Amino acid sequence: MKKEETHASIAEADQRSIAAFLERVWSEDGLADRTLEAYRRDLEALASWLAGRGRNLRVARREDISAYHGAQSVALRSIARRQSAFRRYYAFLVRNEPGFADPTLLVERPKMPRSLPKALAEREIEGLLDAPDVGTTLGLRDRAMLELMYASGLRVSELVELPLAALNTRQGVLRVTGKGGKDRLVPVGEMALERIGTYLSGARPQLAKGRQPAALFLSMRGEGMTRQMFWTLVKRYALKVGINPKRISPHVLRHSFATHLLNHGADLRALQMLLGHSSLSTTQIYTLVAKEGLKRLHAQHHPRG
Repeated sequence: MKKEETHASIAEADQRSIAAFLERVWSEDGLADRTLEAYRRDLEALASWLAGRGRNLRVARREDISAYHGAQSVALRSIARRQSAFRRYYAFLVRNEPGFADPTLLVERPKMPRSLPKALAEREIEGLLDAPDVGTTLGLRDRAMLELMYASGLRVSELVELPLAALNTRQGVLRVTGKGGKDRLVPVGEMALERIGTYLSGARPQLAKGRQPAALFLSMRGEGMTRQMFWTLVKRYALKVGINPKRISPHVLRHSFATHLLNHGADLRALQMLLGHSSLSTTQIYTLVAKEGLKRLHAQHHPRG
């Protein structure tokens, strides 16, 4: 459904209410544009569904919210994401209107199967990092990007959006703008710094074509890379070294960074800061990944495993 069609079926009061909510969470929490757009789509879809039944967001009941979820043929993860948007919206109404009853409070949350982050083995990471042909301009760029992502645990969006000015080679750190517009300083390992230095001195000037683009990593057109471009090349290198592309996800190098640090004794609080997690509970999932790896190692090599 197009945005215009959605708006046509939503009460004007709901449109204003959704806009006010989005403005509030943007100003208070600094949510990313993608998150705000997802909230808007989810709330407009609910409002449109309610409008078809003669109701609106403000008078929706628990039964309405549950019926809406039941009418959608979507995955559990999508339902959970929508519930998150609805809960946040109605909490906003509760804060601003004393006595307002939140219809989401008693809506049962879907039981999501617990999935652990997928990480590559250290030898697989070594093979992936060695895959680019550093005798070529693009190979130098790709090697620098892979080394930096694995060395620093960056999100894909953080990697491709890095400006050249974010890198301090003398101190060996990056200033990274993460979720919610929050900045953090991330150390860069010696190997990654060396690869980035080679890229900056040789490959980047060729890709820039005499211009002064702001992005650290450039495409063949001299512009910043995109997430899609980066993961296309990661999958290509995975195939080259015999890693099943299905095991490569948008977060696999970040997951590997975190898991390998824990395996080598890193402190969980320090890892939280490096990854830019606002909550320690988000980081703790990697302790389970590390434990699972130890269990597999024990089962494989212990005589009574």
